[in-house]
Amino acid sequence: MTHLKIVFAGSPGAAVPSLRAIAATDHAIAAVLTRLDSPKGRKRVPTPTDVGAAATELRLPTIKSNRPGDEVTEQITTLTADLGVIVAYGAILREPLLSTPRLGWINLHFSLLPRWRGAAPVQRAIIAGDQLTGASVFQLVPELDAGDIYGQFTQPIGGNETAGHLLDSLAAGGAELLVRVIDAIADGSARGEPQAGDVTRAPKLTLEDGRIDWTAHASTVHDLIRGVTPEPGASTTIDGARLKVLDAAIARDAARIAPGQLRLDGRRVLAGTASDAIELVTVQPAGKNAMAAADWWRGRPADARMIVE
Repeated sequence: MTHLKIVFAGSPGAAVPSLRAIAATDHAIAAVLTRLDSPKGRKRVPTPTDVGAAATELRLPTIKSNRPGDEVTEQITTLTADLGVIVAYGAILREPLLSTPRLGWINLHFSLLPRWRGAAPVQRAIIAGDQLTGASVFQLVPELDAGDIYGQFTQPIGGNETAGHLLDSLAAGGAELLVRVIDAIADGSARGEPQAGDVTRAPKLTLEDGRIDWTAHASTVHDLIRGVTPEPGASTTIDGARLKVLDAAIARDAARIAPGQLRLDGRRVLAGTASDAIELVTVQPAGKNAMAAADWWRGRPADARMIVE
């Protein structure tokens, strides 16, 4: 089998399994393209991306850029790479960079394309109540997430699975799929198939997307909370202050409560919806650490309102 010279582009932790999987093959990673270091922590210390840190550990040359332009294109051109591989890099690659590797770029995307094209496929799938998801490896083209597919795998979405947990699982399975596709491209057996089916979009989520609508059904509320955990986070307002809901469950055995009303049921803090109550398991008040919902309830002022908004 021919061994390919690869340029890898990625930034968050979800891309690290793919980088490590490719590095463990006989293919050569000529360089790693990742986003610039960003300030982290209270001291705002410049910190590399997860991919950047892994590349340093693997002793791979690194190119850092948030918006690859002429300079980055020239750097990558001089590498004379065979193939570009992108996994959650965080920026759109445009021409002439898109055509710079001899075989172009392939992309690992965490959805069953053409469903959930865009920046937040895992989160949107859970929020929509999808029962099945997966990952796709496709040829990168100018249109967003629209290229021919080289391989996919499917995976059920657990009823209590958060976006963070699901992404970790898909990242591991996606790395294996990606290596299989790279090997197939190298030996000439890879065949891309046009995407088929209805296109849905998965735009990046905002803080407002995580705001809980307590007038919705319990399953819709629960799916939203799971889908925006850990980022951007589910939240509600109580006594005029933002309260993050980090973990929750549908309390099917509890008596119905009016939407938005709070009630202490034994040791459980329950919030009403249009159907079953939602148990608040772990919450984070503004400016404080995460805590058990029951501890938060006991620490509230005696005259606090018992309604979330």
